[in-house]
Amino acid sequence: MPQTMRGRVCLVTGASNGIGKAAAISLAKKGASLVLLCRDRDLGENAMAEISLRSGNEDIDLLLADLGSLRHVREVAGTFLESGRPLHVLVNNAGAIHMDRGLTEDDIETTFAVNHLGHFLLTNMLLDRMRESAPARIVNVSSEAHKIGYGDGRMAFDDLMGERQYSGWKAYGQAKLANILFTRELARRLNPAEVTANALHPGVVASRFGRNNRKGWMPYLQALYRPFCRSNEKGADTAVWLAATPEIEGVTGKYFKDRKIRTLAPQALNDDDAARLWRVSEELAGLG
Repeated sequence: MPQTMRGRVCLVTGASNGIGKAAAISLAKKGASLVLLCRDRDLGENAMAEISLRSGNEDIDLLLADLGSLRHVREVAGTFLESGRPLHVLVNNAGAIHMDRGLTEDDIETTFAVNHLGHFLLTNMLLDRMRESAPARIVNVSSEAHKIGYGDGRMAFDDLMGERQYSGWKAYGQAKLANILFTRELARRLNPAEVTANALHPGVVASRFGRNNRKGWMPYLQALYRPFCRSNEKGADTAVWLAATPEIEGVTGKYFKDRKIRTLAPQALNDDDAARLWRVSEELAGLG
C-alpha cells in the first residue's frame, strides 16, 4: 500500500476532534480521499475546514451519525454504500466513557454501544465494499484499558449491560477489550490478502475524551494528568501508520503500540470469548 495514499478512500469515525481529527489531517496530507464520520454537524464542518486548510486537500466529505444509535449506523452505512465509492481504510476511532450508567435508544449500555457495537455494525455493513476495494485495512483504536474489567477481567457476558454492577472505568475497559476480541475474530474471518484488521493503543492523550462527565472527580483527574499526556498527533501516529505503511502488508489480528506489536492481556487472547462476542454482537445489532 503506497504511503502517499493518493486515490485511497479512508473513513475515520470520531473525526471532529482529538485523535480522529489528527489522524484525518495526517491522512489528508498523504493525499487520501477522506470521509469523516461525526456526530455533530457544526463540529464536523469545522473539522473539514481545518483539515483542508492544514493539509491543502479538499477531497473531504462529511457523514453524520451517532454511533450509539444502531439506526444511525445503518443509515450512514447505507448512504456511503449508495455513493458507490470504494473503501480502502476504515479507522474505527470514536469512543467515550460514561461514569454513570446509561442506555441508548436501543437499550444498550452506552459505553459498550459507542465503543464497540456501533463500530461492529458499521464494519460489517461496509465489509463487502472493502473486499471489493482490496487491498483494504481496518484499524480499531483500543486501549491498554482492555486489561481492566469486572471480576477476572474477561467479558462479563452475563451482565453486558451493567445491570447488576456498573463502574465507568470497568465498563470502558470491557468495551476496549471488546475492540480487541472483535479485531481478532474479524481477522480470523477475513482473507488478509483482501482486508486486514489490527488494533492499537494510542497512549494517554490530551484530547477531549471524557469531558462529557462533568460530575464527580473526573474533571479534576483530567486536569491533573493533562500535563503528562501525549499530543493528539502523537496519539494518532500508530493509527495513521497502520492505515498507510507498506511495512505491515498482510499483517492482521495484531495489537500495536508506538508502531510495535505488543502483548495482550490473557483475556484478550481468549478465542472462545472472541467467537462468543461476535455472536452476541450480531444478535444485539440485528445482523445474521
